[in-house]
Amino acid sequence: MIVGDRTAFAIESEITKAFPSISQRALGSFVLHIRGRTFGVQEPDASMLGHSFHEVNDRLRRRGTHCIPVLADIDAAQIADAYLDAIFRETTRTDYFGLSREEFTEAIHTSAVTWAPDGDEAFDDGSYVLQLDVGNKVRLIAFINTDSPEDVGATLSEEWLDAGLFYGVLSRWSELFAAEWAEKSS
Repeated sequence: MIVGDRTAFAIESEITKAFPSISQRALGSFVLHIRGRTFGVQEPDASMLGHSFHEVNDRLRRRGTHCIPVLADIDAAQIADAYLDAIFRETTRTDYFGLSREEFTEAIHTSAVTWAPDGDEAFDDGSYVLQLDVGNKVRLIAFINTDSPEDVGATLSEEWLDAGLFYGVLSRWSELFAAEWAEKSS
C-alpha cells in the first residue's frame, strides 16, 4: 500500500503476515519515499511493523512540536552532517549552529525530529529521516549514514511540504494500515 506521492512524500508498507499482537502487528516492510528516493528496507520480511505504526501515530499526536528553530534555514547537508557528528562520529566539532554538542543532541531528542530509524529493522539500510515542523510547513531531510562522511551528500533528499498535506498522508496511512491489519489478523 502506498499513501502519498513518491516524487514528493509517500509512505509505503506491505503486510506479509499479520499477528494479533498489537505491539508487533505484522511482519512486512515500511519505507518512506522522499523526492523519488526510497528510505528503508523494501523486503517482505524486513521488520515487524508495530513500532512503525506507533511512530506514525505518535507523530500525528505531536503535530507541530518537531521543532528546532535554529535549523529552520540551515542547509540540509549541513544538518545531516551535524546530526551524524553529534550522534555517531568521534569529532572535535564544538559548534552545532550556535549550540553545544550536548544542547544539539538534547534538542534532537526532546523535539523528536528523528523519524527513522524508528527502532525496528525497517531502516537497517542506514537510512535516517528527520522531520522538522517549521510554521505551517514540514521539512523532511533524509540521508543514508554511509561508511564515508563524504558520501552522505549523495544520498540526501529534502522536501518541504504543507503541514496539512504531510499530516494527511500520515493519518490516511495509519487508517489504511489499521484496517488492513485488522482484516488480516482475524
